[in-house]
Amino acid sequence: MYALQCGRFTLPLDRPLIMGVVNVTPDSFSDGGRYDSVAKAVSHAERLIADGADLLDIGGESTRPGAALVSQDEEVGRVVPVLAALQSLNVPLSVDTRRPAVMRAALEVGIDLINDVSALEGEGALAMVAKSAAAVCLMHKQGEPQTMQRIPAYADVVGEVVAYLAARRDAALAAGINRERLLLDPGFGFGKTLEHNAALFHALPDLIGQLQCAVLVGVSRKTMLGQITGRQVDERMPASIAAALMAAAAGAHIVRVHDVRETKDALAVWSALK
Repeated sequence: MYALQCGRFTLPLDRPLIMGVVNVTPDSFSDGGRYDSVAKAVSHAERLIADGADLLDIGGESTRPGAALVSQDEEVGRVVPVLAALQSLNVPLSVDTRRPAVMRAALEVGIDLINDVSALEGEGALAMVAKSAAAVCLMHKQGEPQTMQRIPAYADVVGEVVAYLAARRDAALAAGINRERLLLDPGFGFGKTLEHNAALFHALPDLIGQLQCAVLVGVSRKTMLGQITGRQVDERMPASIAAALMAAAAGAHIVRVHDVRETKDALAVWSALK
């Protein structure tokens, strides 16, 4: 069974862990603007921990489809004060960023995990993370957030995602980031249609087996759930919980969610009765 070496923490992965989302952005697709001050973000983080989050993911740039670009300085200004304020909570902290400069600033504060939708492809990112103790999540995406959902196309979505993640895993290993510090994310909704997402979900057990690394799944409140249910973003909690349970049943090691308390209860029942 994997254990994730995550900065200050060693996280056993003998059960699915819950990563709670803290967006300090004005325009994230689900909760943009709700936690856009340090006080609001800290209060929300404390609530997520009380609800049962195993780790927290703090993001200062929305990567939803069509999101506007944020300057590097603005992103640093959003996330670093929150990360600093959360240090005393004794919970693993992740920064959700694709910019090496933001990663560097977060590492200086004492971050435990870097969650990068660009899989450390930024200049110098691999070497910088390798020199730290932080874990890293490498995600697959096709295209950039501003345009990725216009015309997603694959000859073989599962094969291409597995090949990309395997290549980024191997690049991280070669840079000196050991396997116990690696998380891989198929990137549901990042340059993928509903059909692509469904194919990846169906293939999750095989994907996890092939990659031989811990895997994170994040589908909470995403468009794919709205396409299936017809529900708006703030009505997708039941669908999000169903998807988290399916991911856990398929072998996912971490689920990234907005609704921590409800997901924790659902996973507890699943674990007890499966």
